[in-house]
This record gives sequence, structure tokens and C-alpha cells, in this order.
Amino acid sequence: MSTQPSNKQTLLKAGVAKVDITCEPGGTYDALLPEKAKKHIPREYLGSRLIVDDPLSARVLVLDDAGTLLVLVTMDVTAIGARSISQDILSDSADDFMPNLRARLAAEFDIPGANVSVCASHVHQTPRMLCDDAAQIERIAAAVGEALRNMTPVTVGVGTGRENTITFNRTIMLKNGTDHTLPPYPREEDIAGLRPVDPEIGILRIDRLDGHPLAVVYNFASHVLLGSPQGNQGHVTADHVGVTRQYLEEAIGGGAMAFFLQGAHGDVNEVSVGDHNNRNRVREFGTKLGLSVLAGYSGITAGPGTLAVATRSVAFPLRKDIPDCLARLEQQQDALRASLNTAYAYLLSFKEFLPLYLRYALSPEYPSHPSYRYLKAAECGDGALDEEDRNNRLEIEKYLERIQIMEEMTRNELKISMLKKHQEVIEGIGAPTIGAEIKGLKIGDAVLIAAPMEMLTEVGLNVKKMSPFPHTYVVSLANGYLHYAAPASYYPRGGYEVNECLLAPEWEGVFMSAVQCILDEL
Repeated sequence: MSTQPSNKQTLLKAGVAKVDITCEPGGTYDALLPEKAKKHIPREYLGSRLIVDDPLSARVLVLDDAGTLLVLVTMDVTAIGARSISQDILSDSADDFMPNLRARLAAEFDIPGANVSVCASHVHQTPRMLCDDAAQIERIAAAVGEALRNMTPVTVGVGTGRENTITFNRTIMLKNGTDHTLPPYPREEDIAGLRPVDPEIGILRIDRLDGHPLAVVYNFASHVLLGSPQGNQGHVTADHVGVTRQYLEEAIGGGAMAFFLQGAHGDVNEVSVGDHNNRNRVREFGTKLGLSVLAGYSGITAGPGTLAVATRSVAFPLRKDIPDCLARLEQQQDALRASLNTAYAYLLSFKEFLPLYLRYALSPEYPSHPSYRYLKAAECGDGALDEEDRNNRLEIEKYLERIQIMEEMTRNELKISMLKKHQEVIEGIGAPTIGAEIKGLKIGDAVLIAAPMEMLTEVGLNVKKMSPFPHTYVVSLANGYLHYAAPASYYPRGGYEVNECLLAPEWEGVFMSAVQCILDEL
């Protein structure tokens, strides 16, 4: 259906473009990665070859309302400008990527740096994904130029979709008041529950004046951990993001381009993340999300719209408590090691334990011998078999206790290694704070709050609650990378996401104050 706005309403223009930013296939991780990155990769994987299953792209959306010009770039990469702060683990995007790109766009197209935002999808199947640093800047600048040349008057609309069946909050809350995420998982009887996810999909619809579609932008929280649509793990891929974009572009038609903006995803996983035998899981996830986006998109009416941008530079405090956390964990490890000591002279080996455990699990009443032996022993008043079973059950119980202790020690060792890594990063920064850019973009009736962290679900929900704009969406991994950002109340619980925080718990107050200022300005 054609829209015929007045002259004032024709001010908004938009252009889109995309460019391939995939690395060249071939070569082994050992040859392709810097030494810092290689020390974090198991030795047996260093000989793996780089295989590209589907290409990665940078997608450019340029918007201009004759007063404000915005450039929004989405990239298939784990994080933006993450090299040093990740100790080269996330080495695809250089530390100076954002200043270099902004300087290039300012010099070539006279676009203010503050009006350029770049958002990462958070795909991370391999430790190397993108073309080299200079090529990334060159290709994205060329795509911005193409989008500017193809600017056309547009209308814009915003709406929401809902999808609550394909993701879950991966943080396991335990009955002892702590949190846990990664395997080995706690005992089932120790689990209190999971935190919620945000099922909302933010959707932006941009149409040409004749009603033909130009772009669809969707914001959703997911961790992009599934693999490639071909069913492979450890290959270069856009993951389910590529599947959803392709689905939307084919379903909407008319040459529309789809853009993915990562939501508050820090504690969110795909439900099918463990279904390694399901080779269709990436397509299933991407298609189902695409259907939910399309349902919301179809109900949006596009109309005139204007643009606004608001930016706050903040100084987040860095953690000071890591040495104390490490000391507590080491103390726990000492106590757990001591508990492995036993007064029993005989300890089962795994070879002895497994058949014994199976016998007592399969036949609790008559585990060691045929039933007639037990019945005859009872008839004769012989307690030998009962004594044998008591001893065996005790040995099984002690063996399982030792396994649980070793699993707890493994979980602690993971925490210790993460905390030591982040302490090294903090010491390398050499300052009590670290700078960050918090940005608000208003496109029509949609407000995007973009920040350079992996924000957790509760942070995103709190931003939405405080916003006076009904269509407010949080964009993680934008314009930089500062690892995880957990609510202050989570820090005493010590889960994976908290251990991955460089920021002190006071970051949350600094962030929320900046967001409030941005919302007021918008």
C-alpha cells in the first residue's frame, strides 16, 4: 500500500548496503593466531584448519532526516574492539577499530563520529573469523558510500514480536545462595531455579514511499552458540543470525535487507545449545525466530519519522575484590582437597565402581546374587549377604561423594582461572576506571540504548522499565567491548557471568544514571 506523506514527512531518507568481511579459509589455528590467543586454546585444537561454512557480513543502514544523519553497522563478529581487553582471545576486531572507522567516515563523507554505531552479533564458533584490520575498515567504508549513494525517501514504523520458546536463562540459582552456569553442573537436588529471559523482539520496519520494503531491524537476546546451518561445529559461520536474516529477506521480498541487533544476552542461551546430534538445530532456531519477527513486522504500519542521537561518556569503576575472591576460592579448594582424604583402607577404582554401581541401581533388592540366594540366607538366618550389600553401598556412596567433590573443585578452578585472567587485564589497564560510550538512538518511535558490554537480562529489563518510551530496546556489544555486565546484586552470588566481569558492581549505578540522562535528552 502506497504512503503519500506531506513535504515535511518526506524528510527521512535511508540507504542500505552490505559487504563480505569473512577471512580467507585454510591454515591452522596454530599458524593464524597470536601467541596470547593460543595459550587459551587446548593444544589438540591448534592443528584445526579454518573452514568457512557461510559468509560473514557487515551491514550498513544510513538514515537522514535532513537534520541528523545516523550510520548503523551490524557485524558478524564476537565483539568490537576486543583484542587487548580479551587478551587476544577475541582477536578479530582491533582496539582502534571504532576510532579508525569513525575517522575514515568523517574524512570521506563528513559524518560525525558520534553518529556512527557498530554492533556485533556475538557469533563465536572459531577463534579467527574476519578479514584483516585494514580490509574491515576499507570494506565497511565502501558499503557506507554505497548506502549513501542509494538513499531514498522512506517511512518508518516500530513494533514488537514475542518468542519465549527457544532461549533460556543459563544462570542456575542454587539453594545455597550462589549461582552457576557452565558444566560440570551442580546436583539436581541443589538447584533452586533459573532466572527469566526477555521474550520481546524489537522490530523496526523501513519502507520506501511506494510501500516497498527497504529494511527490517530486529533486536533479540541470544548467545549465538549453535554452529553452522550445515550442522557443523567449529567452522566460520553467521550461525542462526544468518538463517533468520535470509528467512526474513526471502519472506518480505522486494530486496529488503535484514539487520540483527543483539539484546541483553549475557545470561541467555539457546535451548538447543546442547542438542549436538540435531544437525538441523540452527535452521530450526533461525526459522522459528524469523517467523516470530515476521509476525510482529506484519502488524507494523510505517509512517513519517525523525531521528535523534544522545551520547554519554562514562567512567566505569574496575573491580578491586578479585584478590579476595581468589583467596576465598583457594581456601575452598584446600578444604575440598582435605575432604578427599578417607579413613577407609580400600578405595574403589572406576573399573570396580561402574559394574558395582550398575548392579545396585538395576536390582536394589537383590544386587549381588540371584534372589534365591538371598531368600535362602534369610531362611537360614545368615546375614552375610546383607553385610556385603551394606559395605558395597557404603563404598558406592563414598565414591559418588568424591566425584561430587572433584566436580566442585573443577568448577572452582574455572572460576579461579577466569578471575586471574581478568585481574591481569585490570592490572594492565593501570587505572581504577575504564571509559565507555553509552549511546541512545531514536529512530521514529523506537529508542535503542547501546552499550559495549554483554549486559544481562535484568539490566535490559530495568532499562525498559525506566524508559518513558514504550518501544525501548537494549543493544549489547555496541562500539566496544568490556566483557560482562551483571547487576550489582548478583556479585555476592559468584556465577560465571560475575566472574567474567571486569567492572565493579558500582558500574550499574553509573550506567543507569547515564541512561536516564540519555532518555531525558531524547
